[in-house]
Amino acid sequence: MDAIVTAGGIPTPDEALYEYTQGQSKALIEIAGKSMIQWVFDALSGAETIENVVVVGLENGDGLTCEKPIYYIPNQGGMIANAQAGARKVQELNPQTEYVMAVSSDIPTITSEMIDWAVQEAMQTRGDIYYFVVSRETMEARFPGSNRSFYQLKDLAVCGADMHISTIHTLLDEEGLFARISDARKNAFKQARIIGLSTFFHFLFRTKTLDKLAEHILKRIHLTGRAVLSPYAEVAMDVDKPHQLEQLRADLEGKAAA
Repeated sequence: MDAIVTAGGIPTPDEALYEYTQGQSKALIEIAGKSMIQWVFDALSGAETIENVVVVGLENGDGLTCEKPIYYIPNQGGMIANAQAGARKVQELNPQTEYVMAVSSDIPTITSEMIDWAVQEAMQTRGDIYYFVVSRETMEARFPGSNRSFYQLKDLAVCGADMHISTIHTLLDEEGLFARISDARKNAFKQARIIGLSTFFHFLFRTKTLDKLAEHILKRIHLTGRAVLSPYAEVAMDVDKPHQLEQLRADLEGKAAA
């Protein structure tokens, strides 16, 4: 399987991380002696399930290294556009590729083991999309005080991960989910129509378990797959706020010292 690393985020002056980036890519923020994205590259380098790495949002020559073949694509101006550009590059590299992993550049504590686990867990079935989540208990045990945002369901509270797997076809379908999300990005009414008002009802009143809610949403958007509960908090521990950055710096510096 190939991996798409999205690295197009550049904090603006009104955002909290701007003092750390000063107009540069968030992916290049230094953490424990390496850029944030280099930690992700290190994890991908050691993952047995990953063949090629496509990076969207950075230019070649940023001093980054990866043991897997790596390909750079300029920022396309948006998260969905970046993911689709990465998918097209993967398809160019290997027209027979069926599945691709999309991973954010701002989850520096992930490891090769976690990546291999995610691929092996997803590939037990043959769905269109696999959406990874982490429970509140798992996140708070690993990163106490991280202040992630959680969705309370009937059986547990979860936050979304920053690493998912889908088919190339699902990403590039001109009439599919990602095309509709891109079209609706500035229209709240269109966004609501994609997943349906009944889905908001289930979220609001916590009427469904994780598995049942995933089944409901997938049926609504005409896709197959499942939500996957990850035992690894690291796949959802991204850097959105300064306190999260400092928490991960302390975590990785502690590991380096050990």
